[in-house]
Amino acid sequence: MEKFINVAGLIDDSIVDGVGIRYVVFVQGCPRRCEGCHNAETQPFIEKHLMAPSEIIKQIDSNPLLDGVTFSGGEPMCQAEALVPLARNIKERGLHLAVYTGFTYEALIKSKIKGVHELLRYIDILIDGEFVQALRDYKLKFRGSSNQRVIDVQHSTDVPKLVTDEKWL
Repeated sequence: MEKFINVAGLIDDSIVDGVGIRYVVFVQGCPRRCEGCHNAETQPFIEKHLMAPSEIIKQIDSNPLLDGVTFSGGEPMCQAEALVPLARNIKERGLHLAVYTGFTYEALIKSKIKGVHELLRYIDILIDGEFVQALRDYKLKFRGSSNQRVIDVQHSTDVPKLVTDEKWL
């Protein structure tokens, strides 16, 4: 039986949530409460719209122009276990997967949150770190504050390998 993802919203053709045309899954719930959060409405841990990963995959499959999928929030790692089947299906389709998280990569490696380590296996790009209002920088691509990093997860071990591809920076 599929675990449901608590979805705050979906965008079927974004160009601002990563490189290329992307399908974006905004999950509901985030414990951080960052000042100036871009998605403050996704912070409360309340039930919004429960969706099976298979429902979301059908929507992704209906758009042949997609380059990838982005998980944002809220905090995706709080729903890591439910997101794993979706991530697996995304990668089986040859699509790129980017994930925004307030956790650092190092914290995720040590995390005991169910599903986090398995989800990391499918992520191509991880944008990590809390949004910090004092470090906000409008010149950054795909990040809100300069403390946030763009990490190439598939080429990282215990130490994150930062992305050098200018399309992401």
